[in-house]
Amino acid sequence: MNITLSQTFVIVTDPDPALAFYSDVLGLGVRKDVANDGFRWITVGAATQPKISIVLTNYLNGSPADVDSVTALVAKGALNGVHFSTDDLDATFGKVRDSGAEIVSEPADQFWGARDFAVRDPSGNLVRIAQA
Repeated sequence: MNITLSQTFVIVTDPDPALAFYSDVLGLGVRKDVANDGFRWITVGAATQPKISIVLTNYLNGSPADVDSVTALVAKGALNGVHFSTDDLDATFGKVRDSGAEIVSEPADQFWGARDFAVRDPSGNLVRIAQA
């Protein structure tokens, strides 16, 4: 039996700024953009990983109270975000910094062995990018 990652979901509060961040700033390609009744599912991914997708969505299955609670957690950056790797950390950091995104930590060697930086997407999700 072989199990591989196909897609993962990132909850966003506003799909348009999220799309701009993940596509324009991070350079992920848009694979699908599906709207339904005020909600959107935007599938993005790296050209080098065609079988792995990230779905950016403002849809939550639950009561209005659940939606409010999750929205507050996203805004605080309390939910796990996405981790990426790049072959040029300093150039990637420069592009992200110049975009005006909220930088959480600048490039640094981490105790777990990676050299990375952290940034928040427009919804508040934590995104870490490490040197490949």
